[in-house]
Amino acid sequence: MFYMSICKISFIFLFVSSVVFCLMGFNFSLNDLIYFVEWEVVTLNSTPIVMTILLDWMSLIFLGFVLFISSLVILYSEDYMSGDLNINRFIILVLLFVLSMMFLIISPNLISILLGWDGLGLVSYCLVIYYQNVKSYNAGMLTILSNRVGDVALLMCIAWMINFGSWNYIYYLEFLKNSTEMFYITILVVLAGMTSSAQIPFSSWLPAAMAAPTPVSALVHSSTLVTAGVYLLIRFGLAFGESLNMILLLVSGLTMFMAGLGANFEYDLSKIIALSTLSQLGLMMSILSIGFYSLSFFHLLTHALFSALLFMCAGMIIHAMKDSQDIRFMGNLSFQMPLTSSCLMVSNFTLCGMPFLAGFYSSDLILEVVSMSYINFFGFVLFFLSTGLTVCYSFRLFYYTLCGDFNMFPLFSVDEVNYNMVLGMLGLLVMAVLGGSMLSWIIFPTPVITFLPFHLKMMALFVSIVGGWVGYEVSKLYLGESLVGMMYYGSSCFLGSMWFMPYISTYSLSSAPLVVGYQTLKIFDSGWSEYFGGQGLYWFMMSLGKVNQWWQLNNMKFFLMFFAVWFILLVFVVLI
Repeated sequence: MFYMSICKISFIFLFVSSVVFCLMGFNFSLNDLIYFVEWEVVTLNSTPIVMTILLDWMSLIFLGFVLFISSLVILYSEDYMSGDLNINRFIILVLLFVLSMMFLIISPNLISILLGWDGLGLVSYCLVIYYQNVKSYNAGMLTILSNRVGDVALLMCIAWMINFGSWNYIYYLEFLKNSTEMFYITILVVLAGMTSSAQIPFSSWLPAAMAAPTPVSALVHSSTLVTAGVYLLIRFGLAFGESLNMILLLVSGLTMFMAGLGANFEYDLSKIIALSTLSQLGLMMSILSIGFYSLSFFHLLTHALFSALLFMCAGMIIHAMKDSQDIRFMGNLSFQMPLTSSCLMVSNFTLCGMPFLAGFYSSDLILEVVSMSYINFFGFVLFFLSTGLTVCYSFRLFYYTLCGDFNMFPLFSVDEVNYNMVLGMLGLLVMAVLGGSMLSWIIFPTPVITFLPFHLKMMALFVSIVGGWVGYEVSKLYLGESLVGMMYYGSSCFLGSMWFMPYISTYSLSSAPLVVGYQTLKIFDSGWSEYFGGQGLYWFMMSLGKVNQWWQLNNMKFFLMFFAVWFILLVFVVLI
């Protein structure tokens, strides 16, 4: 009897669906079609409950990409999670995650967006705490509580939009832009987008969420949870005013710079890739705040491809290294795991913007557009410095993991015999190479040439070469030779801990309430209220009982005297 596992069934269904949605999206883009579908679910007391669906080229292509990446992630999970007894539960959670993202993508309605948004938050919590240890629990709490801020912001938007007769925000975008009263709605939407895409000051949850299994990270950090906020802001982009865009540009530019700097001080393989995702999210948000929505969406799609591939390669390496994630213990992997190393390097080069790979078409175009835009010098420097830092940590990762000597165990062989994992990686590898050019033809059908002065045109290439050289120099600082990080320990801690943001968002939020709680317990529960309350009354009654007991049992004279008094009183009452 032919038997197919839940992974294979899910893979086939999602892969076929992704191809269908992508082809529909290409058709809608070429023919400039938009379908706005309203489905009346039920009518109660003449009040219709309507499910609204927006199908245009953007939502269909994004749906196709999400389903394509999730299908390969599920195929990859069959081998990666093969030792897990509850793999069916894991796959169902991943499918629920994808379903929530689909709700969010096709909804022009804030209610159904909130449904998908809350689904993403809840299922991501279940996936982050999947390994059920203290670290996973803390990471899950940080993830879900950070994203609750965005949920509250969306709920407040829904409450505010009751005044306008419909929750279909797509009707009001022009009105939102020109109305001073509706400025608050756009602020709340930006706040929701910032929490989901982990912009400053909500950045600390994204590296913490790496406590989840690697297939989950490949899905969460490439095309679903973190991109939900960017996608929402792309949809709302027409409504943002000048001042809001300036604030968003500053915050996202600093996020991009902070993540790139932190990745150069990090030694955990998964966290380096998580910080690279955070840096790219800052890039998407910053180009969105300048006003180029299609370009932001283009980079969102190309980043989803190579980011998922990066996480898959990291999972393969961690799997082969017996769950060690420290890049200082790795080395010489290009000889021991040639296929994985090739995929890792292609995705790394795509991240750096190597010409004619997927990332080049979006990131290089972004830098050229930034050079032409009216932004100040500080923003301009942040863009190019962050690009240099991206190349820097990519080359540092390359030299630590793939070159040099193997630093873990002597006589330790590493293999890559997990065929489903390899197939999943190869599927994404093809798209990481070809996806950028294909999307650029679809999203920008009219050829546009950017004319810039020679020094600006060469600026991206220059910062990339300098970043690669700095990454090579930094990779020489091995574990035993010179502990430069210990010599400048304060600076390393500050730069490597995302500017103390994890401490601020965990210790500062929990320490003050804990101190207040302790003082309250000490003063009230263990202090005056205890003295005058339950314990005081208890000891008072106990002492009275002891006196009474001593009186009655230990002194015959008192006992007889009381007996006589009670007898006289009884006789007196009877006679009266």
